[in-house]
Amino acid sequence: MKNLRICFAGTPAFAAAHLQALLEAGHHVVAVYTQPDRPAGRGKKLQASPVKQIALENALPVFQPASLRPLEETEKLASLDIDILIVVAYGLILPKSILEVPRLGCLNVHASLLPRWRGAAPIERALLAGDKVSGVTIMQMDEGLDTGAMLDKELVEITATDNRIHLEEKLQIAGQTALIRTLGDIQKYQAASTVQNDEDSNYAAKLEKSEAFIDWRCSAPEIDRQIRAGIGRNPAYTLLDDQRLRILEGSVSSDNHNGQAGQIVESEKGHFTVSCGTGALLVKRIQLPGKKPTTVKDINNSRPELFSLNVSFSSEQAK
Repeated sequence: MKNLRICFAGTPAFAAAHLQALLEAGHHVVAVYTQPDRPAGRGKKLQASPVKQIALENALPVFQPASLRPLEETEKLASLDIDILIVVAYGLILPKSILEVPRLGCLNVHASLLPRWRGAAPIERALLAGDKVSGVTIMQMDEGLDTGAMLDKELVEITATDNRIHLEEKLQIAGQTALIRTLGDIQKYQAASTVQNDEDSNYAAKLEKSEAFIDWRCSAPEIDRQIRAGIGRNPAYTLLDDQRLRILEGSVSSDNHNGQAGQIVESEKGHFTVSCGTGALLVKRIQLPGKKPTTVKDINNSRPELFSLNVSFSSEQAK
C-alpha cells in the first residue's frame, strides 16, 4: 500500500538504510524523527545522524526531540495526520500517547527473531551465544520492551566467520525486504499477527566495556565469538605488559597445543597462536595502543620479538 502516510523514526546507518528503502520503493514518507545531533570527531562538532542526512537529501521534515513524553510532542505527531509510524533503532522510548497516534499503529524493525533477544544489543548477543541463525522481526509496537505482536520475519544464517559488521549488513538487507513486504499488504499482516511467547524470550543487554576483556581461561570458541561480536563498537582486548592490545581477527586453531592460558604457543610470520582454557586461538589482526589496526605479519616485520614463543597475555583485568 503505497498511499499510506508514513512517518519514520530512526537514528544510525542501519535505520537510514530502511528509510532509503521506503523512499526507493515509492512509499509516501511525510516526516522523519531522529535523535538530536551529537558531537563527533576530534573537533567535537555537532553531526547529523545518518537518518537525518537521508531525510535532508530528500527534503523531508525532520524532528529531533530529546524526549517524546511531553504533550506537545504527541500533538505535533498528531498534526502530521499519519497512517503508520515505522521505528528502526530510534533510541527513544515511545510512550502510550505516541503509540496511539497513527491510524495503523507503530511498526518496529527488530534485528532478531523475537521473542529471542529482546533489547538493545540483539546482534552482539546472538554472536556471543553462538547462535546459528538470526533474522529480523516486523513487530506491532506496544508499551513493553520488544513485546508486541509479530507481523513478519526474515531469517539470516550466521556463519562461523561472521562478525558484528557482517551480521548487521545481512540483517539490514533482511529488514529492508521484510519491511517493504509487510507494508505491501499491511492490514493482512496485522490481521495474521502472532502473539509472542514470553517464556521463550531472553534479554539482549547492551554490552558493557568490561565484556571486551579477553579471559584466556575461557575456551577458544568463546573467545573467537567475543572478538567477532566486538568488532566496530566494543573491540576485544587483552593485556601485554599492562598495555591494552586489541584482537581484531582470529580463528579457532585446528591444531593441538599445550600451554598455559594466555601463552603464545606458536609464532609464525602471519599469525601467532594463544593457548586458551580449552583449545587455542590463532590471531591475524591486532591493534597496538595508539596505533591503527594492522596485521600480525606487518608487526613481525618490524618487531618480531613482540609476539614470540612463550610470551604471555594476562587473563585478569588490571585493578
